[in-house]
Amino acid sequence: MIDAGTIVNRTATVKGHAPEPGACRKNRLDAPSGREFDWEGVVNQVGQAQIAPVTVARDLKVSDLGAALAAGWGDFKAYPGFGLFFAAIYVAAGIFLYYALVSWGEVAWLVPAAAGFPLLAPFAAVGLYEVSRRRETGQPMSWRSILGALRGRGDEQLLSMGVIVFVAFGFWLMLAHGIFAIFLAESGIGGESLELFRTGAGIMMLLVGGVVGALMALAFYSITVVSLPMLVDRDVDFITAIIVSLATMRSNTLVMLIWAILIAASLFVAMLPLFLGLLVVLPVLGHATWHLYRRAVT
Repeated sequence: MIDAGTIVNRTATVKGHAPEPGACRKNRLDAPSGREFDWEGVVNQVGQAQIAPVTVARDLKVSDLGAALAAGWGDFKAYPGFGLFFAAIYVAAGIFLYYALVSWGEVAWLVPAAAGFPLLAPFAAVGLYEVSRRRETGQPMSWRSILGALRGRGDEQLLSMGVIVFVAFGFWLMLAHGIFAIFLAESGIGGESLELFRTGAGIMMLLVGGVVGALMALAFYSITVVSLPMLVDRDVDFITAIIVSLATMRSNTLVMLIWAILIAASLFVAMLPLFLGLLVVLPVLGHATWHLYRRAVT
């Protein structure tokens, strides 16, 4: 069985792109046995034809994050309509969720729902990745081509990742429900009031839920931060994309963790004014994630 750590710093073989010249900053170490790791054989088990190697950078710097953000801001300014469109859908979903919980008398559920809502952001940004890709390669922009990116490359790879995204959100809500039920029984306060969070049981619930949620969010981030842009960019199966994403995380742990914290903090602040801050923050972060992917994977 091959885990993510085994394939870090190895050649990952996927379709569609030849390695860029001068990619000396990329890491291509041999397997511990001294032989080259047969990545192609592993990937072929899922039925994908292979043509060219992909390499993962192991020397990303914090300055790369700044450069990615600057490039993301440039993409948003160049084509704000696309960014506002995708962000508006995400914002509308958040507002709907908010009013649904309030109308159902489940105000206390706003906390776990708001905490898990950013899990949906990577898939919401798929169209933004396509905008950045087309701008980078000089291809024409059209609503048909941008929206067509949501279907993937004619297979079900991107759809499979979308299923993972929504299953992860549902799984978080199930976990939150279990944690909520345990501490709600101790507090004696119903879910229709935020007073729960002022009790000792409520504070403990926030602490436990925060730790569990953070660990789950980190795992989810690790498998999606590179995989979704990669599925937009390359004709590759979603398992390969996930493994390359884990490899990127493993090879550049500090920088990728800083990026995760920056994303989480930005989304949290943007959601405070009734999700409206997401109209700008989500597109910029989506475009920036594309540019970080391009710096990390060739």
